[in-house]
Amino acid sequence: MNRILLIDDDEQLGPPLAAYFQRFELQLVHATRPSAGLAQLHTGGFDAAILDVMLPEMDGFELCRSIRKVSDIPIVMLTARGDVMDRVVGLELGADDYLPKPFEPRELVARLQTVLRRRKPAQPVAGHVVAAELRFDGLHIDPTRRSVARLGTEVELTGTEFELLLLLAREPGKVFSRDDILNQLRGHEAELYTRAVDIVVSRLRRKLEPLDCIKTLRNVGYSLALRPVTS
Repeated sequence: MNRILLIDDDEQLGPPLAAYFQRFELQLVHATRPSAGLAQLHTGGFDAAILDVMLPEMDGFELCRSIRKVSDIPIVMLTARGDVMDRVVGLELGADDYLPKPFEPRELVARLQTVLRRRKPAQPVAGHVVAAELRFDGLHIDPTRRSVARLGTEVELTGTEFELLLLLAREPGKVFSRDDILNQLRGHEAELYTRAVDIVVSRLRRKLEPLDCIKTLRNVGYSLALRPVTS
C-alpha cells in the first residue's frame, strides 16, 4: 500500500480523506503544520506528498522548495481558487502536479495514481522484451530502472521530468508540440495547461546541464537534440 503524506492545516480534512483513500489502497498520513510534515518525511516510507499552499510557519511553495532540496518524492500542490500563478510557481519549484481547491477526492486520487505510476520502475513480464536502454552523447537513460546518467553522473529527476525526457528520447529529432506532451504525460482528459510544459522543460534543462539536450522550435514544440550512440 502506498503511503501519502498530506500537509494541510485543515484538521477536518484528514480523517474523511484518509477513509476515502483506503478504498484505493492508499494510506494517508495527515500533518497540520509544515514542521511536523517535514519531520514525518525525514522518517521515510512515503511514496508521495500533498501540499496545501496556504499554511502556517511557511507557505506551500517554501515547503515544496525545502522538500526538493532533499527528496524527489512526487508532490501534488493544492492551489487556492485554481490561481494560475500558484500553479506556475509550484511547478517551477518542482511540484509534479496541482489541483485547485475545492477539489473532488476522486480527482485527487487520480492525480496521485498518475504521479505514482510515473515513479514506479517498469516490471519485466514473462514473454515481454525488457525496454532497451537509450544512449546518446553524454546521456544514458534506463527505462526499466528509471535512471538517468549525465556525463557518467546519475541525475535525480521527478517522475514528470523523467517521462518527458523518455518521450523525447524515444524519437530523437522529432518535434513534439506542447499538446502532444501534455496528452502523453497527463492523459487526454487532463486539463490542458501549456505553460506547465515550458516549466518542466526548463527544470529538465537545468538538471541536464552542461549538455544542450532539448531544442526549442518557437511556436512549434520541443525535440531531443542529442545524437544516439549505437555501439
